[in-house]
Amino acid sequence: MCVSKLHQVIIFINFFVPLTVTIFICPYFIKKFIERGFVVKDYHKKNLTMVPTYGGLLILFASFFSISLNPMFFKLSIQNYVCMLVIISFGLFGLIDDMINIGQLAKLCIMYYCSYPLIQCVTHTAIIIPSIGNIEFGIFYLQFIVPTFVLVVSNLINMHAGFNGLDSGLSIIILISLILKSILVNDVENIIVIISLAGALVGYFVYERYPSSIFLGNIGSLSIGAAIGVTIVIQSFLISGLIMLLPHTVNFLMYVYWKWNKSPDVEFAKVRYDGTLEVPNRLTLKWFLPYYYNITEKQATYSMYFLTGICCLASFFV
Repeated sequence: MCVSKLHQVIIFINFFVPLTVTIFICPYFIKKFIERGFVVKDYHKKNLTMVPTYGGLLILFASFFSISLNPMFFKLSIQNYVCMLVIISFGLFGLIDDMINIGQLAKLCIMYYCSYPLIQCVTHTAIIIPSIGNIEFGIFYLQFIVPTFVLVVSNLINMHAGFNGLDSGLSIIILISLILKSILVNDVENIIVIISLAGALVGYFVYERYPSSIFLGNIGSLSIGAAIGVTIVIQSFLISGLIMLLPHTVNFLMYVYWKWNKSPDVEFAKVRYDGTLEVPNRLTLKWFLPYYYNITEKQATYSMYFLTGICCLASFFV
């Protein structure tokens, strides 16, 4: 690892400036969201609790504010602006999805093309598989694998949520792992936007960790999921990225099994008198432990952090 002093400064500024901005602005916007009625019910509390949503807006604002300062001191690569375009596209779609129900088929079609600008930044069309070597996919990689991969990752992040601080905490673990892996290979110039977004997300997490004062909303989970997918594609971390996202993938497969068996749709667990969760089944990853053990929402969330942390650590050996 050999990161120049200039890159060290860029990383430091673009991580801590949005982190500080987010911590500073969150209380003001939490108050404003409550006043405007932009609140949703927190279902995993014994008492009626309404929590403001659209927290993803603050993350995007703080991170792009930091990025806007860069051209005064550093020249950003074109890949960073393409990353911004893709993330904003997913974020705007998430905002619309928060307001109206677009429908699953339309959602998949629109989100597929949201990641198309990324194609021009892809320099490799081969996938490196350990012990096998490079497998060249050519135009198929650009036209299908890249946009589909970002779409899938964004939805995986969006699906593996539901507890206070779950999706934001897991995303922090994955984003920090991707940034550290990029530093280890001395390749950070193209992910300055991602570093800024990660910093903003860490600042935001102060308010969404248990018990949450604000929720991400689809605008947050989809844009952050897109950021993770974009980073994996641009940095050619496809295999290690899949390892990082293994818990999210397992969660999705459990959901598919749930739908395949036509089990009743139940979106939220119940809370017992002692604060532990009473889950309807074991068919999502976050419900697996509460199904067998009497644990709280906070304990279940921390177990998901631990599982993703182990997978992210394993990805450094690939």
